[in-house]
Amino acid sequence: MSTDVYGPTTSRTRITVLLADDHTFVREEFRKLLELEDDLEVVGEAINGLQAVDLVKNLRPALVLMDITMPVLNGLQATRQILEAVPATKVLILSAYNDEAYVKEAINSGATGFLLKQTCADIICHAIREVHKGNAFFSPSIPSHLHKRNGKKQMD
Repeated sequence: MSTDVYGPTTSRTRITVLLADDHTFVREEFRKLLELEDDLEVVGEAINGLQAVDLVKNLRPALVLMDITMPVLNGLQATRQILEAVPATKVLILSAYNDEAYVKEAINSGATGFLLKQTCADIICHAIREVHKGNAFFSPSIPSHLHKRNGKKQMD
């Protein structure tokens, strides 16, 4: 612990994040956004679901920011494989679509949250922190009845 003019400071543990999206621009923009935060660290990037699974096994990030639609292995399939291989890793799904079926599939796949890609930067960072703590997080525009698992593994 060190001291500065504001009093004692402690080194904070950074939340390690893997970005999984098949669009280079999207990954680059998320990386830039997360690098502005002192407590968030991007440890890898995947261009498809299969690569995301492999990188999670090797890098053991705390959280994966996972696009739902990717080649080779989609985000939902990758989420299931990641959580089976490394249960401590949390998955936060990203989608351009506010579709009820996608939200249900994400929850059923084990994702802890669902964000729309058009969500503002502050909410994305807040969502990562909440999911890292074990709390579910959904974009505000997603109906609240979809947030609940009701103690079931699967949503109807």
